[in-house]
Amino acid sequence: MAALALPLPRGYAIDSVAVVMPAHNEAEHLERALFALQRAADELHRHRPDVGVRVTVVLDSCTDGSAAITARIVAADRRFSVLEVNLRNAGASRGAGIRAAGIGGPGRRPPGRRWTPPPWTGRTWLANTDADSRVPANWLVRQLEFAESGADAVLGSVEPDPAGMDPDLLRRWLERHPFEENHPHIYGANFGVRASAYLAAGGFPKLSSHEDRTLVQGLRSRAFTVTATDSIRVLTSGRTHARAPHGFGAYLRSLGRNGTAAAGPQPAE
Repeated sequence: MAALALPLPRGYAIDSVAVVMPAHNEAEHLERALFALQRAADELHRHRPDVGVRVTVVLDSCTDGSAAITARIVAADRRFSVLEVNLRNAGASRGAGIRAAGIGGPGRRPPGRRWTPPPWTGRTWLANTDADSRVPANWLVRQLEFAESGADAVLGSVEPDPAGMDPDLLRRWLERHPFEENHPHIYGANFGVRASAYLAAGGFPKLSSHEDRTLVQGLRSRAFTVTATDSIRVLTSGRTHARAPHGFGAYLRSLGRNGTAAAGPQPAE
């Protein structure tokens, strides 16, 4: 069993950022999503040239043009790398991307020996988004500001892209999701966490949906500081044909069908 790691002192500095973006047949959105990540990484470099950034794109069972799109970005930007997997599972894909970035768990150890995340993981920030989403330019800068003010995890907000989305469905969603600080929602497309807290909470579970919600529950149960904000709002696809069985697209489809799907926290995909 992992040791109960305590939150780090307020202001504990971040010196590296690992961004993970899983993708399953996202050729329609992927290039714009990657360009948005480049802008966010550039903006962080302007504000914090001392902080290293690496982006891992996890191509999970892709059969469309996602690999070719990613390859062009990887060839042009050394901060980006690609990992191809055949998992068909959002939680497993996110976890694989984080391990590929060098953030590993305890592995095998003698029975009864407690494990504590290495000290350097307290200075590493994990930023998570999706391949159908576009992060704002301040996405990483603002997350680090929260982290260095005492946050162990940051829950950002999302806004469905109105392009191609039914206006009535968008209106219903906006009525139920006012843009505000300290919101109650958890979105895998806009989620950051300190690596030491991520490891102490057990990482992303291998779930096809709600892997982010499960991780956040684990963080909160261990007394980590979780901050919710609308200051880094991500624009995400408003499609209703879902990639995850109980994810964001499925939620929108349900909301469009009966108009009552938003009672309680929504899925995060």
